[in-house]
Amino acid sequence: MTSTKAAPERPSWSSNTPVTTTSTSTTTTSNGPILFLPPRAFRAVLTQHAYGPYGRARMSGKRLGAKVTNLAAGRLTGRIRVVALGRTLGETLRLNLYPPDGPTGSLNTSWTTSDGFQRRCFEGASDPRAPHGPADLHSALGRSVLLRPAAGPDGQTVVDRVLIGAGEVLALDPDRHCQDAVFSTTAGGVRKPLWPSPTRALWQDAHALYGAVRDDRTGLYARLRSLRLRSGDAGAPYQLWAVGLLANKTLPVIWTYGSYPYAPHMERHLHQASYRGSVLAEYLAWSLKKAAVVAAETAFPAMRAADEAGQVARLDARYMFWPAAEEPFYELLDEVIERGPEADDPVSEPCNAYAALLLSTARTQLLQRLDGLHLLSADNNLARARALQLFENLVTARNAPAELRGETARE
Repeated sequence: MTSTKAAPERPSWSSNTPVTTTSTSTTTTSNGPILFLPPRAFRAVLTQHAYGPYGRARMSGKRLGAKVTNLAAGRLTGRIRVVALGRTLGETLRLNLYPPDGPTGSLNTSWTTSDGFQRRCFEGASDPRAPHGPADLHSALGRSVLLRPAAGPDGQTVVDRVLIGAGEVLALDPDRHCQDAVFSTTAGGVRKPLWPSPTRALWQDAHALYGAVRDDRTGLYARLRSLRLRSGDAGAPYQLWAVGLLANKTLPVIWTYGSYPYAPHMERHLHQASYRGSVLAEYLAWSLKKAAVVAAETAFPAMRAADEAGQVARLDARYMFWPAAEEPFYELLDEVIERGPEADDPVSEPCNAYAALLLSTARTQLLQRLDGLHLLSADNNLARARALQLFENLVTARNAPAELRGETARE
């Protein structure tokens, strides 16, 4: 796949392939431009309106000006969006779109009519405006997007180019306009909505979602807490679907997402289980890293500082452990829900079983990594023995999570 910049003297039409980014370069294959059917192209347009990262559209600013080519970050950029999935489409819409206060307002049609809305002009910098209501919030356009129709190879209508420019800039009130946001505090003490991380899997923060259901007084999570368990409900009647776009400055990298089960009256149990599950996995991963460091320092005592990271990485089982820990985590939550809110303690036994499984997985993966030493010398035998002993000491220590010792954690 090749990419070439458009001519600078006029606005550039771009391939629809990068429609979910701020790119407006032309992307082709050896067979010509990539063609999208309209439904897929429109889904990409909707993604651009909400998740488009900040930056500059690759079109000339000489003709249309910086007010069109400078793109503001979409309203969901840099945070995790949570959607509560109900048993029916109607229930899903009611859970997520019910206004927290005041009327629903009208859909934003300012891009085709002027009824009730002031359409943005591009004569100067855009002043952020507060949405008129939920309908305006979910229909305001975060980008100006044009799709160019074309005839496909079989005569069907396709989209072969898009043109992306700046759109609306909204001033959002976190309490009114971000009902689904789960706020947490950064290492620097800044309070912000839960954000996608390149180093931390989303499921490790699932307890934050359940904590919001337990504690929030208004909005989406308060509505979830007010639900009642219906006769005949089996398993989890609701799912908390969380999704975020991980970006490197202006370059989208990858979607991060997860779906977490919820059953009425079980928010405290699910918060406890998900929190303990995350703590257990993190402690075992930390123990694997410590074991890898000891193994590397023993096996390669003369290694240079510049080589240390590479040698430790050879023996670090965390890269195998984290993917293997995810599915058991979801099974833990399902097991807690299956036991139901009437159980005296639906959390402790599943957590102990989860801990035993993860401990066995971590131990096996550590052994597989240490096998890379090939047992070639006494130093390597010693490195293996020291790493294994340290790992066992860490997982049986008094400050280790209680579940690793087969005990019940006391919050």
